[in-house]
Amino acid sequence: MIKYAVTGAAGRMGTLVIQEASKAKDLQLVAGFDAVGEGKVIGDGILVSNAAKLRETLAATKPDVLIDFTIASAAVENVCTAADMGINLVVGTTGFSPDQLARMRNAINGKVAAVITPNFSAGVNVFWKLVAEAAAALKDYDIEVIEAHHNQKKDAPSGTALATVDAIKSALGEIDVVHGREGIRLRGKEIGVHAVRAGDIVGDHTVLFAGPGERLEIKHQAHSRTAFAGGAVRAASWIVGREPGIYNMADVLGSR
Repeated sequence: MIKYAVTGAAGRMGTLVIQEASKAKDLQLVAGFDAVGEGKVIGDGILVSNAAKLRETLAATKPDVLIDFTIASAAVENVCTAADMGINLVVGTTGFSPDQLARMRNAINGKVAAVITPNFSAGVNVFWKLVAEAAAALKDYDIEVIEAHHNQKKDAPSGTALATVDAIKSALGEIDVVHGREGIRLRGKEIGVHAVRAGDIVGDHTVLFAGPGERLEIKHQAHSRTAFAGGAVRAASWIVGREPGIYNMADVLGSR
C-alpha cells in the first residue's frame, strides 16, 4: 500500500485528488494540509493539519509521496521540506518563477523522485505532441496560442500554455513570444500568446496555425477537473520506486 499526503487538501483540486485516490486500491491517505480548514475531515477520518506543521506531521505519518496543489510560494517550501525528508513528490501547482523552479530542482535532484507538470490530463499530453508535430510541419505559418480559464485563476498565461509554447519551440527553435497585442505594428516572426479569464471555465487551450489560404486549429478543452485529479493519482502510484529525478506526465503515460 502506498501512503500519500496532500498539501492544499481543502482546496478544489486537493479535494478532487482525495476523492479520486479513494477509488485506487493501492493508495492510502495519511495526512492532509491546508492554510485554511484545519480540523476538517477528509478521506477516511483524516483531519486537515495546519500547513505550518508540515514537517512534524510528515515525520509522524511517513507518507511515500506528497501531492501538492497549492500556490507557487507555498509549493516551493512544501517541495523542499518533503525532498529533505526523502518523500517523493507529485506537483501540479503552477506559476513558478525561474528562481523557484531552480530551488525545487536543487532540492529534488539526487534525493527523491518527482513528477512536476502544469497539467496531469492525458489529453493535454497528447495535445502537446500534436502541437509539436504540426509546428515542425508548418514552420512558415503564423502561430497563436489562446488559453481560457475561470476568473479566479491568478497566473497568466497558464502553465499549460507556457508548456505549449515550449512544445512549439522544440520544433522551431528559439522564437520571439508576444503576450497579447495592442498599438500599431506589423506581426513579426513570433508566437502570440493570449489569456482569457472568465466565469467558471475549467481550462481551454487552442493553438492556431495560419498560412496562405488555410488555417489549422488544435484544441484541448477540459470539461471537469477530474481529468487533472485522475492524472495526479496515477502519477502518485507511478512515482514510488522510481530513480531520483524529475519526471513529467509523458513519462507516467509511457508516451516517450
